[in-house]
Amino acid sequence: MTRVFACVPVKAFTGAKQRLSAFLSPEQREVLAATMLEDVLAALAGATRLAGILVNTVDPRAAALAVRYGARVVTEGALDGHTGAVLGMACVLEREGGGALLTMPGDIPRVTAAEVDAVVSSCRDAPSFTIVPAHDELGSNAVLCNPAGVVPLRFGDDSYFPHVATARRHGIEPTIVRLSGIGLDIDHPVDLRAFLRAPRKPTRTLTLLERYGL
Repeated sequence: MTRVFACVPVKAFTGAKQRLSAFLSPEQREVLAATMLEDVLAALAGATRLAGILVNTVDPRAAALAVRYGARVVTEGALDGHTGAVLGMACVLEREGGGALLTMPGDIPRVTAAEVDAVVSSCRDAPSFTIVPAHDELGSNAVLCNPAGVVPLRFGDDSYFPHVATARRHGIEPTIVRLSGIGLDIDHPVDLRAFLRAPRKPTRTLTLLERYGL
């Protein structure tokens, strides 16, 4: 059975979520970033089908949260953006015996342990590639590579269809899984509005935003 490791890249909280500056102060955005990460880590820690959790960060607060939820903190590629941090975790896995890489961001607070297990359950024999698109079908909100380096990854605001095309160019028909929790990241104002309009689900993030009067 393939071992699947969750891999979460986390930028420094300072200066986080600048696209939400019309709604939140810099201090509020830092707290939001940390709170969303905690919701993600809680879901990952509650999943039953993961072999482990890696968090790639140099932010001490993010590292402390990771340790609290049983994750291993790594720093390889942490300063090279989202893509570099994911590639760094792939290199760590490959050096240490392999396994599949399941990467997702730290800003999808509606993710659940059941959704994480559903993505892991979709993993096929190597070589295989699973992707969960963002709600707007622009971002790649979860990617499962078996083995970890099977498909070159490049994240950004419009990475979903390019990732699907890249997998096919490498001879792999991607498995596409649509999940509402994983699919809703909070990065742009439209995402924030979608999160606040979604059916109420108790999360630390929702409690925080209500406290902020949103």
